[in-house]
Amino acid sequence: MPRVALLAAAVAACHSSDPSAQTRVLRISAIPDQDPEKLQRLYGKVSTYLSIALGVPVEYRPVTDYTASVTAFKVGDLDLVWYGGLTGVQARLQVPGARAIAQRDIDTAFHAVFITRRTSGIRSLADLKGHTFTFGSETSTSGRLMPQYYLHGAGVELSDFRGAPGFSGSHDKTIALVAAGTYDAGALNAQVWQARVASKAVDTARVVVFFVTPPFHDYHWVLRPDVDQRFGAGFADKVRSALVGLNQQDILDLFGAHRFVPAADSDYTQIESVGRAIGTIVQ
Repeated sequence: MPRVALLAAAVAACHSSDPSAQTRVLRISAIPDQDPEKLQRLYGKVSTYLSIALGVPVEYRPVTDYTASVTAFKVGDLDLVWYGGLTGVQARLQVPGARAIAQRDIDTAFHAVFITRRTSGIRSLADLKGHTFTFGSETSTSGRLMPQYYLHGAGVELSDFRGAPGFSGSHDKTIALVAAGTYDAGALNAQVWQARVASKAVDTARVVVFFVTPPFHDYHWVLRPDVDQRFGAGFADKVRSALVGLNQQDILDLFGAHRFVPAADSDYTQIESVGRAIGTIVQ
C-alpha cells in the first residue's frame, strides 16, 4: 500500500467508532521528561515510522507526568512506552509479562550530571551539604534515582540539604531553576545537558557541571504482553525489529542516538535494586 494511503488508513482507524477497530491501534507514549512540543514532534514521527513498518495504525498519546505513564500502561491504555530506567521497571512489575525490548546505543552506558552556578563554591557532592538542591521528576532515573544513590555514596543525605530537595518535573526545568538561582544545584540527564549546551541554551560561563556519575542503563521501550493476541503471532518481535532497524536520521537525531539496540529486563537489575533501596519501588 502506498505511504499516503497507509497513513490515511491509520488515521481513519484511530478515529473509528467501531470498538474493535480501537483494539487494532498500537498506542504509544513516553515519559514527559522534556519540552512537550519537542516530544509531540518526535513521537509524531515515531508513530508514522512504526505505522509503516508494522502495517498497523499507531497513535501517540501524551501523558501528564511520569506516574501517569506507568498507570496508563498498567490499565492497558498504552501498549508501547518510552520509559526511563526506573519507570520502565515500575511498569514491568505492574504488568506481568511486559518486557524491555529496545534501548538507544547511548543507554547502555548512561550518565547523570550535577550542575551548579559557577560562583556557588560547590565543587563536589560533599559540598552540597547546607545548600538548596533540586532533582527532576520524583521517578526520574537520571534526574533523581541514580543521583540520590551517588549522593548517599558520598555521605550526603536528603536531610543534609538546606530545606527539602525540590522536584522540578523535567530536566529542562532543573537547568532553568539552577541558572536562575532558585536552587544552588541540581541533577539531570547528561544527554539533555549536552544537547542544551550544544544549542547554546545554557550559559556555561554561569552554570557548570561539577560531578558526572558512573554509567548505568537508562531509557528503553517497554511493550505490553498482549500485543501478539491483538495484532497476531510474532507482533512483539516485529516491534522490536522495527525499532532496532530504525535508520531514519531525523528521528535518531531527536533521540540523540546513532541507533537502537535490543534491551533485556536484566539490563535494569541495578535500577530495580536502587529503587527498592530508596523506596521508589515497593511492590
